[in-house]
Amino acid sequence: MAKKRLKKKESSTDKKSSSSQRSNHFTKHEHHPVFRQELNIGQKAADKIATFGGSWTFIITFFVLLIIWMGVNSWVLLKRPFDPYPFILLNLVLSCLAAIQAPIILMAQNRQAERDRIDANYDHAINRKAERENQQLQKDFNKVIRMLREMKK
Repeated sequence: MAKKRLKKKESSTDKKSSSSQRSNHFTKHEHHPVFRQELNIGQKAADKIATFGGSWTFIITFFVLLIIWMGVNSWVLLKRPFDPYPFILLNLVLSCLAAIQAPIILMAQNRQAERDRIDANYDHAINRKAERENQQLQKDFNKVIRMLREMKK
């Protein structure tokens, strides 16, 4: 019950603060270009494949499948293995996997580089705005100091 009250208080204060901040504040999160960007199916797929392809789950699964492939062809199918010892078919599969996976990972890296560039430009704009605000505050502060000195005289 207390948690519900706390959530209600938080949400009501959030509504109050967000309504007071609706004045097109440049640093609002929903205005960030990365969050407004629509992804197409290929971009979403590239991100997901790159995320999975760079995970320990993929690496461990891949090694297990390689060991199973070699074990089945070396010991289980002694009479007629479908891919005998030099594992030429396995090499072909691995080459095809690398040929397909590498460009997908590069696409995901290019998208990440684009997001990083957008973030850097956005951060730069925010820093410039903060610098202008600080300069204005410094001017106001100096003005107050001058006024106090004049009042002392």
